[in-house]
Amino acid sequence: MDPTVARTLPPLILGLAADLVGAIDQGVRDRGFGDVRPAHGFAFVRLAPTGATVGELAEHLGVTKQAASQMVEELVRKGYVERRPHPGDARARLVVLTERGWSCTRAADAAAADAMGAWEAVLGGQRLRQLTADLAGLAPSGRLRPAW
Repeated sequence: MDPTVARTLPPLILGLAADLVGAIDQGVRDRGFGDVRPAHGFAFVRLAPTGATVGELAEHLGVTKQAASQMVEELVRKGYVERRPHPGDARARLVVLTERGWSCTRAADAAAADAMGAWEAVLGGQRLRQLTADLAGLAPSGRLRPAW
């Protein structure tokens, strides 16, 4: 491994990730969702398919169940999620996105597309597709979690 690459690539990737999170956050705010934080978006990623328990959400975010429960309480108050009976476990509650939560998720998707448009303007479509393929080959478990 070239030591220059080993020293310079990690900060570039981490900086790019931070810039992307910032761009998506600003895009979500510009679309009328000023009461969410980037950490909420990471939670929405886990909740979007079919919902999750607080414990599953905590594991996804890399936080305690208490911290995840506090986030869920906040998102319930703001109207982004609701609790429902868990279909497979009568003792558990499933946290799912409300229509407001889905609207916010769509706003984040649009903001991400805007950010990717800026990347495409710099790299071109072919290089961006190649970068996407390369990163998919390097990606870990696919878990998205905030850098607390």
